[in-house]
Amino acid sequence: MSIPEHPHPLATFKIWYDEAGRSESGLPEAMALATVGPAGTPSVRMVLLKGADERGFVFYTNMESRKAQDLSANPQAALCLYWKSLRKQVRIEGAVEQVGDDEADDYFECRPRDAQIGAWASKQSRVLTSAGELDRDVAEHESAFFSTEVPRPNFWSGYRVVPERIEFWEERPNRLHERLVYVNANGAWSTHRLYP
Repeated sequence: MSIPEHPHPLATFKIWYDEAGRSESGLPEAMALATVGPAGTPSVRMVLLKGADERGFVFYTNMESRKAQDLSANPQAALCLYWKSLRKQVRIEGAVEQVGDDEADDYFECRPRDAQIGAWASKQSRVLTSAGELDRDVAEHESAFFSTEVPRPNFWSGYRVVPERIEFWEERPNRLHERLVYVNANGAWSTHRLYP
């Protein structure tokens, strides 16, 4: 077995994430986010990991989006990061909380200006009547913020998935993959291995 059992899963996550940053040709921070809506319907989409520490795993979004509505109704989520170059994946499950305004402000200020404008222009998950409509919204906000810094919209923030379970998976020959699971019970992590 090669996946080390560190006392905290974040140690292994950081090692793998750094490896992925060096080896993945695409976005090593891309992860699938699964949520469940008010009617119990699951939904999954790709988002970008923007922070990982002992508190959890952070992504940002429009707070009026479908994912935000799902999380308002059922504040639980699952994440999956898969790195083809490493033949490794990490699965994360846990409760979800909104990040603080200061944290969201700090991240928003670091985004490229075009992405800041895009956050204002996109009515995420709502019906778009034409591509021209989005172009007009972008142009309108570019004009509105032409000579000023772009503030964070009050409808845009981040979520933190507070992990209750983290599974590290590594491909092995003959589909005898290695799986190491961390489970958090009252702030203490325990580990066990799973059959492939």
